[in-house]
Amino acid sequence: MNIRESMELREAELLSPYAALSGRSRGRDRPEEECDVRTVYQRDRDRILHCKAFRRLKDKTQVFLAPQGDHYRNRLTHTLEVSQIARTIAKALRLNEDLVEAIALGHDLGHTPFGHAGERALNDVHPDGFAHYRQSVRVVEVLEKNGEGLNLTWETRDGILNHRTSGHPATLEGQVVRFSDKIAYIHHDMDDAQRAGIITEDDIPITLRMFLGYTTRERLNTFVHDIIENSMDKDVIQMSPQVQEALTDLRSIMFRNVYLNPVAKKEEQKAIKMLTELYEYYIEHPDAMSREYRELTMYRGVPKAQAVCDYLSGMTDQYSMEKFREIYIPKAWEVY
Repeated sequence: MNIRESMELREAELLSPYAALSGRSRGRDRPEEECDVRTVYQRDRDRILHCKAFRRLKDKTQVFLAPQGDHYRNRLTHTLEVSQIARTIAKALRLNEDLVEAIALGHDLGHTPFGHAGERALNDVHPDGFAHYRQSVRVVEVLEKNGEGLNLTWETRDGILNHRTSGHPATLEGQVVRFSDKIAYIHHDMDDAQRAGIITEDDIPITLRMFLGYTTRERLNTFVHDIIENSMDKDVIQMSPQVQEALTDLRSIMFRNVYLNPVAKKEEQKAIKMLTELYEYYIEHPDAMSREYRELTMYRGVPKAQAVCDYLSGMTDQYSMEKFREIYIPKAWEVY
């Protein structure tokens, strides 16, 4: 018995009967020889961690565009916070931490530059529309490793696709990530908004603070404990109705005061205009894209509009601005 087989045996003995066991995965699209050390979900996690799209998350907006400060979240730190919250819940419920971590680390790989403003821009101009959760699956199935994809397990891809609010993950591990994503962004976006002076604790009704906690840390603790207490030894991940309603109320406050706040979002229209202009430019000049995206159309039959969408969604904030300046901003004359 090798190390992987030993770990699979321990999972069967120790994890919840509702956990997704590594040895019972529905497998990969392309069969592979098993690793003698790592389980299938550990391999998924490692492949995501080492892929290019994951590294680019560090330069993609979470909420505040190009914030002047070292402590604001970006898409990568958001991903890590989701992963840690999800692993805490999964461990307490005796679920498969490796699958939870793989889904959490991969859930935003397809996100655009400039956060949801960039997502809206591509959704408006791309004929087939755009949603970051679908693009995240496309990244791991098609775009990474020069078109080979990461060949992840079915369970990991299902969790990535269904992490959105309206999603229905097939595994409890995917359900844990779905909840953790919402908890994480409400928690850290509120923290960042307070740091930016957009809101204060007084903007949260006192009744909500008395129920959930008087700080972001206390409220995070409330959410995590409530999920664990209401999901223990059950075949569904859930919150109590009261805490679920309070989370919804807190989310509504964030939309009203932060996500739709004209002060916090004053630069978004510029980002949307810029990505729209870049989309139109690369539709007319697909040869100006990076080689790997040109080859999508030239050699692999991907429609030009899809290849352009893939290219733009993979850009970081800074890279997209650099390309816009390169294309549309005149350069000073230099005498040679």
